[in-house]
Amino acid sequence: MRFKNPLEGIHFMNWFSNWPEQIRRLSLVIILIVGAFLVIRPMLVPDDFGEYGHFRSGAMDNAVAIPSHFAGKAACNECHDDMLALGYHKSLSCEVCHGPLAQHTEAPDEYSPQFPDERSFCPTCHEYLKSRPTGFPQVVSQSHNPTKPCISCHDPHNPVPPESIQGCAACHGEIATTKSLSHHAGIECGFCHIAQPEHMVSPHSALPSKPDKREFCGQCHAAGRSKQAGIPQIDLQNHEPRYTCWQCHYPHLPEL
Repeated sequence: MRFKNPLEGIHFMNWFSNWPEQIRRLSLVIILIVGAFLVIRPMLVPDDFGEYGHFRSGAMDNAVAIPSHFAGKAACNECHDDMLALGYHKSLSCEVCHGPLAQHTEAPDEYSPQFPDERSFCPTCHEYLKSRPTGFPQVVSQSHNPTKPCISCHDPHNPVPPESIQGCAACHGEIATTKSLSHHAGIECGFCHIAQPEHMVSPHSALPSKPDKREFCGQCHAAGRSKQAGIPQIDLQNHEPRYTCWQCHYPHLPEL
């Protein structure tokens, strides 16, 4: 700070000395920090800063030098134009589901696209949320065919649900809906029930068979029979041997 005459400097020092000691110390610290910043700042600012406004011109060269991992939808269209024109997903970029495809476009035989078949992938967009627009397809993934991958029922490139119900569900809709909420959803009806062709024409005169032995459920649930994680295992000889399994467990929803 410059003064026009020495008396002004003396008056300022007297005035400054009258401040509380903690304020004087804090003021000196602030002055030192500001001074250090003004000295160091020119060394921290790149030489090319400000050539294109409030930016560094070399940043564009750095961005161009970064390897590209995404090919873009136009590159996919060169080989897969038949898939890109289908269904409700036609507005999505292929790489949303299949991951970065730059390497695949350069060497298609060497690098294959990702194929998301986990149930957790599609609910990213289709899990039920109140905030999503009316008419947008939504499901509660915990209860909507919980053991099946989404792509087992829906073509991912044209995810239109079946127009008509086929098979056993055409007549046994309530059972089919209940079973779809169960861990047994992936088991075909014919695994437990044998239905003759006549059952489709005259269902009451040709009833399907039903299991009547505990050993039938034991094919999957007897201790040591199944290697698949998550399937309940029991000691078939000692677990309530007087009863058949379905006297306690409803087969179409055994979790109850």
